[in-house]
Amino acid sequence: MPTQNSQDNKDFRTKPSKNIAGEELDASGRSLSEALRISFIILKIIMIVLIVAFLASGFKTVGPDERALVLHFGKIRGVGEKRVLGPGPHWVYPYPIDEIVRIPVEKKVDLPVNSFWYFQTKEELLEGPKKVRRPPASLNPLQDGYCLTRSEKQTSSVADSDGSDYNIIHCKWLITYQIDDPERFFRNVYIEDVKPGEVYFDVMTKSITPFLEDLVEDSVVTAMVNYTIDEAIKSQDRIPRHVAALLQERLDKIESGIKVVSVYLTDITWPRQVDDAFLASIKASQTSQKAISEARTYAENTLNEASGPLAERLFQTLHDKTVSEAEKEQLWSQLAGTAQEKIAQARAYRTKVAETARANADYLQQLLPEYRKRPQLVIQKIYQDAVKYVLDKADEKFVIQPTKGPGPKEIRILISRDTTLKPKSDKSQRTEREQKSKTD
Repeated sequence: MPTQNSQDNKDFRTKPSKNIAGEELDASGRSLSEALRISFIILKIIMIVLIVAFLASGFKTVGPDERALVLHFGKIRGVGEKRVLGPGPHWVYPYPIDEIVRIPVEKKVDLPVNSFWYFQTKEELLEGPKKVRRPPASLNPLQDGYCLTRSEKQTSSVADSDGSDYNIIHCKWLITYQIDDPERFFRNVYIEDVKPGEVYFDVMTKSITPFLEDLVEDSVVTAMVNYTIDEAIKSQDRIPRHVAALLQERLDKIESGIKVVSVYLTDITWPRQVDDAFLASIKASQTSQKAISEARTYAENTLNEASGPLAERLFQTLHDKTVSEAEKEQLWSQLAGTAQEKIAQARAYRTKVAETARANADYLQQLLPEYRKRPQLVIQKIYQDAVKYVLDKADEKFVIQPTKGPGPKEIRILISRDTTLKPKSDKSQRTEREQKSKTD
């Protein structure tokens, strides 16, 4: 049995192969045919592997801070929200059919703008602001950056014919921005081609920096001319907001898809050549403002003490002929402070005088019948009452008796007051203190 199988195998191996035409092949032909068959099998496997690898290359991942656009033969693929891919894995047709562009939308980019600052050498930049060097005699417009602010007298956007002009100022800015709309950004903002090994974010930042710097400079120039140099130096919030609004308006106008996150005025100063004069001007301005503030405070306090918050309104009303007397009287009644006190005292005095006059008139009316009967007696009685009234008000009384004879009269008064005498009443002492205080 084994011999038979060995024979059959021998016959099988020695059985000649045939070509396509049916002719038998020799040993070399058979080897070539077998090699070609194996090559085709290997080629099929390689092609399958390449196809799988090609299809697998279509799996792309979008980072958590990115959004992606799919370019189908150079055009954005998708409709509506599907045009922008969110974070996570995605499959697209491999290149060159589809191309995915990742745009960082969450990253905030800081852009310093120093084009309005004066020229500094490398040594000055390294030394920093601690070491103060003597500035040049004059400003060089070809080297020094600067910005213009309006004059104090200027009321329009251009210099008036009365001689008002602009002031020079140096400033530094820091702009923070991010991509807000990936599609608009990709369509309307030019980005250099990203070469193999380069990061899209770095290429994007480098490409749009000159474009953004130009827009920032234009916005700063437009905004700063609306403020005086004092307002520009003192305001650290109002002007940056103005610049941010102008910059965002320009970016939206060209549909850039860029959002301005923040604008900061990092440094601002006047020209170094006029440092001493400007410091003196600032000191004088501060002194003036302090004096004005103190004067206004004093005026307000004086008005409040005199008549309260209605003083100015009442003053205007008194000079207004269209206001009725009833309205004026109502304002008078609402006054406070010293004015109200004086008005109350005047009214009380008027009432007292009127009542006293009325009482005296009634008293004289009662005495009139008696006066007609005995005038001398009535007059003597009135005189005695007056003397009694006067003497009751005096603390010390000196009675001088008339002397007989033509000789000179002598009056002696003791200067040293006797402590046993009746002291002055509290009312008299209070009256004397009030008169003394008014005199002081």
